[in-house]
Amino acid sequence: MAATRRPGRNHLFVPGPTNIPDRVMRAMMVQSEDHRSVDFPSLTKPLFEDTKKVFGSTEGTIFLFPASGTGIWESALTNTLARGDKVLTARYGQFSHLWIDMAQRLGLDVIVQEEEWGTGAKADKIEEALRADKDHQIKAVMVVHNETATGVTSNIGAVRKAIDAAGHPAMLFVDGVSSIGSLPFYADEWKVDCAIAGSQKGLMLPAGLGVICVSQKALKAAEGQSGRNDRLARVYFDWEDHKKQNPAGYFPYTPPLPLLYGLREALACLFEEGLENVYHRHAVLGEATRQAVAAWGLKTCAKSPEWNSDTVTAILAPEGVDAAKIIKHAYVRYNLALGAGLSQVAGKVFRIGHVGDLNELSLLGAIAGAEMSLLDNGVKVTPGSGVAAASSYLRENPLSKS
Repeated sequence: MAATRRPGRNHLFVPGPTNIPDRVMRAMMVQSEDHRSVDFPSLTKPLFEDTKKVFGSTEGTIFLFPASGTGIWESALTNTLARGDKVLTARYGQFSHLWIDMAQRLGLDVIVQEEEWGTGAKADKIEEALRADKDHQIKAVMVVHNETATGVTSNIGAVRKAIDAAGHPAMLFVDGVSSIGSLPFYADEWKVDCAIAGSQKGLMLPAGLGVICVSQKALKAAEGQSGRNDRLARVYFDWEDHKKQNPAGYFPYTPPLPLLYGLREALACLFEEGLENVYHRHAVLGEATRQAVAAWGLKTCAKSPEWNSDTVTAILAPEGVDAAKIIKHAYVRYNLALGAGLSQVAGKVFRIGHVGDLNELSLLGAIAGAEMSLLDNGVKVTPGSGVAAASSYLRENPLSKS
């Protein structure tokens, strides 16, 4: 029996991929063209400069790869490090775990600080480990800024202060896949050496364009790997090939043309709203979601307010309730896509993503759908309570500062 058509739009509220603005979709509807033509740099050269603004950088170098954020993880590690190099990181969610796994599989010596899921990177522990590294064997500190599995944001500014307080020369690598373009990010101020982003979250594009903002320090580290027998293998993600082609507006291989046009339009959306307004909007929508969770009598996965993410809220299902059933019912019955629990929190949490192109009414639709699915699955919440709490907060807190 064929599936029946679902009227209306699918309500996408996972923490990525996110909703794509109509004007961005239209911008990507382009005919193929010669990416070696004399006209092509008029599209690409401004992108390298404009994209830096979203990273909070004027000094960094942007590389654009046909890849997801996972590919950009690999780009950061393989260009700057050698086999056996020590890196320091914390594990507090599925994505920090996966980055650790990649580093180990590449042949790096990974020092892992295990943290409780629902918390994040502890700056004091990082400082302590770096102070103990008298010979400066640790070459990089890796931090996932926003851990979507648990709805946790770590304080990158505090991590930078910890590195400086220890007087340690380690590079700082930051996964900003679910934060850059949505949460405040200041690559230059925080002296982030490799800042990693993907197109499918705050940049409001389909997946497939990986972006990295690289400091001068990281570029020099990459140059220092040249000719070493123990350098990490890299071909597709080699920065050197891009450095030769990008200044003239070209790429070492075929670029994802529609995504480049989409990026230009997405950046225009962000700049027209104003980045400070973008950050404020996400903060308001994040708090409105948490107000709804509190009204339901439920708890977030984040252990305390200091860890709250403004791009995704991971909500603990009541004891004995399978969160996966809440998610499936919301999708099948109400055409609402919620984020699933991953790894340690699989079946224990459902996630509401509030990242990218959305406003008050968009979010209230997701909260209403989640509330109905909770009720349908026997969770005793007061009907309308989450929507009422969120709408009250939103009425009192405009999304724009200006």
